[in-house]
Amino acid sequence: MKTRELLKISLRQNAIFIPSEMITNDVKNLSGTTSVLLANVSKLGFTFSESLLHALNNVSPNYKIEVLEVLREVLGTNKNWTPLIKEWNIPTGESVLDHILTYFWNVLGVKNGTTLQCGHIIPDNTFPLARYNGCPFCGTPFEFGKLENIGQGSKLKILELWTEKDLNDFYISLLQSKTALDATQVDSLKMAMQYLSLPKTEIAMKETLMLVIDLLIENGTEDMASQFLKTPTDILRYLWYKNTGILQIMEPKTIIKKTSKNAYHFYNVLDTSVPARITSQQDLKLKYSRKECLMVANWLNNMNLDVEAMCEIMHPKRGMWVRFIRALRLAEYSKRKGFEKLNFLMDVFYNQVYDVWQSKVNSSRLKFDADKTFALLKQRPGLFARSLFSNMLWFGAEETVTHFEEIIDKVPARLVFTLNMYAQNYFDVNMQRSVKPLGGTNKRIAPNQLLKLYDDAQLNTMKTQIEDLTILAMKKRFASVSNPNKTIYIDPQLYNMPVSIGDRSETIQDLPVALMGTRFPIEGNEVRLFMQWGKDLPAQHLDMDLSCHIAYEDRSDICSFSRLTTTGCQHSGDIRSIPNKIGTAEYININIDQLAKAKAKFVTFTCNAYSNGSITPNLVVGWMNSKYPMKISERTGVAYDPSCVDHQVRVTQNVAKGLVFGVLDVAKREIVWLEMTFGGQVVGGLDFKGVQALLAKLTSKLNIGNLLQLKAEAQGLTITENEMADEVYTAQWAMNPAVVTQLLVD
Repeated sequence: MKTRELLKISLRQNAIFIPSEMITNDVKNLSGTTSVLLANVSKLGFTFSESLLHALNNVSPNYKIEVLEVLREVLGTNKNWTPLIKEWNIPTGESVLDHILTYFWNVLGVKNGTTLQCGHIIPDNTFPLARYNGCPFCGTPFEFGKLENIGQGSKLKILELWTEKDLNDFYISLLQSKTALDATQVDSLKMAMQYLSLPKTEIAMKETLMLVIDLLIENGTEDMASQFLKTPTDILRYLWYKNTGILQIMEPKTIIKKTSKNAYHFYNVLDTSVPARITSQQDLKLKYSRKECLMVANWLNNMNLDVEAMCEIMHPKRGMWVRFIRALRLAEYSKRKGFEKLNFLMDVFYNQVYDVWQSKVNSSRLKFDADKTFALLKQRPGLFARSLFSNMLWFGAEETVTHFEEIIDKVPARLVFTLNMYAQNYFDVNMQRSVKPLGGTNKRIAPNQLLKLYDDAQLNTMKTQIEDLTILAMKKRFASVSNPNKTIYIDPQLYNMPVSIGDRSETIQDLPVALMGTRFPIEGNEVRLFMQWGKDLPAQHLDMDLSCHIAYEDRSDICSFSRLTTTGCQHSGDIRSIPNKIGTAEYININIDQLAKAKAKFVTFTCNAYSNGSITPNLVVGWMNSKYPMKISERTGVAYDPSCVDHQVRVTQNVAKGLVFGVLDVAKREIVWLEMTFGGQVVGGLDFKGVQALLAKLTSKLNIGNLLQLKAEAQGLTITENEMADEVYTAQWAMNPAVVTQLLVD
């Protein structure tokens, strides 16, 4: 089990982990088992580097089997990939009239027709039943096929060798990451912590710290955990994470509202939003043992902060703190001997005899008292950075920037880069911005109304001021780091890879990871979307929908369960019930030449939960792409080939009703990987302008190549055109976003 999990971690980084003790020989000639492994892996779309091939050649056949099994598990070769329709690339000609006629046929109990396994009677001369693997009326599958056409991919992905050192370096990089970990990194970190000892290193992010604290407490070392808890907010974050599994402090009302909204249904008789709300409220109730209550009481009592400062920190989440204080019986523990500080804290907190910094800022800002406002903001550089743009519009750019320059060296590097990236969008009076509220779905927000007070020249000046200020600040930071090297190599691919700042992906990438905003070129004329769900679940009604939204210059179109055939797109049929344990699948074929001829601009890939609740866990979506035509099984309609998979993601968390997982730029013939949640039960709920806003946000992101170029300029490094350099930065290196964040010098 240990090696399987560690293999999965390494595969996400385009590598295979082989422990040194597993390599028992130094044979040069390929053994029979290695040749068979290589052949099987190539059918899945992978091959091995020379060093990895040599290492695999000298491990036991059992480990080779494990490597192959992990690849097959991740690629889902043992899942059911059979769609509803056989040869679904040819339209069946079914219409709404067929569904209406079948409905009345079954309501009235008319016996003329074909009775299927599900009990539905299909009238003659409606659906061509010979073309279906299940019931065309209720979407229940009956027939299941296996993968037939595999190994059609036009290129193989090269896997590298990972040793214990590579694994430990990756483990440490996750702990040291200077930006919040996404779902894939969190999952990898949890697996690493389960099987590897915790290294002694500084942990940069509070969210990462919660995972470490949880591990320490599970191991019975609460005293060690207490050293990491510096403020009451750290305690609150940990307690909330244990209760909800969410690393950010999300308000209970937000979680309840989201759960209720996900349970909403178009049809009132199927709507379960009210019961879902009640269940969510029950799930969020707090219950703690005496041991846990004493642990938290000690943490608060022994904290090295003034009581007034602790109360001010607790104030923004006062409602949540009141609930936790009651559930943890802190009032009772505060009366015990030795808990005098906790007693004083309870008294000050409940009587609210403390000042709140934010209220002072808001008050002085409303009074237009610039000197007092900036004096307060300088006390907290991070919050000053987050409110910089709005303060430039409120107080004027010159004065605001002058004050900000005094403390910019104290601002975390990730915030400095964020300012540089988003200034272009913020100061555009016509640009709607994409935001994702904590616990919500992606939304568009209108430009700041104060932008209308300024003309275009003034707004352009503000953009330039921010850009010059932030670039100068980062160059100073890079220059302050001594570097004995003289040359640097920057892989050209890095200029297409954005720096991962502010992205909190909620899906897991089990195949080699890609950063949001990464662009995948299309080799042939066809892209095939796929969705698989229901693995390991009992047979039941569970309706997930694969759809795409096609944007033209003056109109839009969709391809979904309600419109199986449209210009350039063909759907494989709507499955609404899953078979027992093996899951089911849907596909959409996208013909780029036809879309280009029809002058389509973008195609947005989406999946939706039509059933009550959010998208089901372990649902996998992605797309296939090959230079050569990808076949569809004539016998069963199975159209999945792991060797053609460009990218896939797996849903593990309670995301939303709808998820955008990619956008095809028809003219450029490339796919942009992005993740955007939305609240629609069907693709019609997608706001395409919101997708455009997110694309603009991703486009504005600083790419890794430019960041390294900035480093080279600041440190006097010569950029070379080959890898014979003192510092080498390749696309393989950039696959670990946590390592890339180490360039953000604080």
